[in-house]
Amino acid sequence: MSIIQALPYEWLVGLRYTRAGKRSGRDSFISFISLISVTGIALGVAALIIVLSVMNGFQKDVTDRMLSVLAHVEVFQEGGMPDWRASAQQAMRHPAVRGAAPFVETQGLLQKGGAMRPSAVRGVLPGEEEKVSDVARQVVQGSFAALEPGRFNIVLGDGLARAMNVGIGDRVTMYLAQAQMTPAGMLPRTRSFTVAGIFKSGHPEFDASLSFVHIEDAQRMERLSAPAGLRLRIADVREAPLVAKELEPLLPAGSEVRDWSKLNANWFAAVQTEKKMMFIVLTLIIAVAAFNLVSSLVMTVTDKQADIAILRTLGASPGSIQKIFMIQGAVIGLLGTAAGLVLGVLVALNIDLIVPFIENLLGVQFLSKDIYLISTVPSDLRWPDVARIGVVSVLLAFAATLYPSRSAARVKPAEALRYE
Repeated sequence: MSIIQALPYEWLVGLRYTRAGKRSGRDSFISFISLISVTGIALGVAALIIVLSVMNGFQKDVTDRMLSVLAHVEVFQEGGMPDWRASAQQAMRHPAVRGAAPFVETQGLLQKGGAMRPSAVRGVLPGEEEKVSDVARQVVQGSFAALEPGRFNIVLGDGLARAMNVGIGDRVTMYLAQAQMTPAGMLPRTRSFTVAGIFKSGHPEFDASLSFVHIEDAQRMERLSAPAGLRLRIADVREAPLVAKELEPLLPAGSEVRDWSKLNANWFAAVQTEKKMMFIVLTLIIAVAAFNLVSSLVMTVTDKQADIAILRTLGASPGSIQKIFMIQGAVIGLLGTAAGLVLGVLVALNIDLIVPFIENLLGVQFLSKDIYLISTVPSDLRWPDVARIGVVSVLLAFAATLYPSRSAARVKPAEALRYE
């Protein structure tokens, strides 16, 4: 006896109704509608997986560009951190911390001729900064090592340098927010800097607004006696909130620890909201396919009323009749979900090959590097997303079986057989 023959009769009948019928054109039409339902669910599931994977890819790409400049974790101390090396050693005791470097950060207004641009000015130690960021490797002109104390050299972002039309060796004037008393009254403090390097992180916001100077020069500008704090790099950026919390007891009292997600809370929240809304919108595609499944099952119930009546006269309970059509709908939903999961995963994993093929076939370019800074569509498939999509699809398909199966259970044998 085969495994299928050993199944309860509800399963046998439900699976039989799922297969294509050959007895009449009506059976074939119902089977065609079932095939459309399977296809609709599969396409909805695949679309949801692909879109979320691409969104995850863009998020990962942007995050990597941000964190090539930003610290994973920042530690501040009220009044500065005079013994930053001791604090760095304490932070390095945590197994997830890979590097630590001091910094000073301020805001300034850079001027060259008639061009003026605001800039976030970060004072760093070039040798230590390499442990916590990739800026030194992103310098496209000049040298990051040219930031020497007392030389008042500056490294500008590519966008900032282009906006001010400056290059290596040019001098720019920095205006600080703090004012100073002069014979002419209160005037902003100024300092002249020589452009010693230009970096390009690939993140337009930082390239257009960030500049680096030596930490001692920054301290002189801000009239500080010590660095403002530490910037830390950790092994896994996703663990930054947890690591920041675990670092607090290891650092001196009064230290404030913030991870990169808090430093960029608005951007991070916007991305999460966008992903949630996209998940809801694309789930509606699966819901539409589930409604199609309802119509398919209603047609099947209407067509099989004589079969239902015969089963009832043979002793089948209303619950068994309901189970037959629930099984039919569930099988259609599972087939559609499985096909969608396989298709979505395959496309998401090979999108770097599929998109260039389509671009070459159609002679178009979906992403212009001049506009989007990237020329390929990124994809980051996450298995928790795949599992969540599969569960939602199966639940929607199961919900679609409730009304038709209850209608089948309420069929009265005498009325169904009256005209047979």
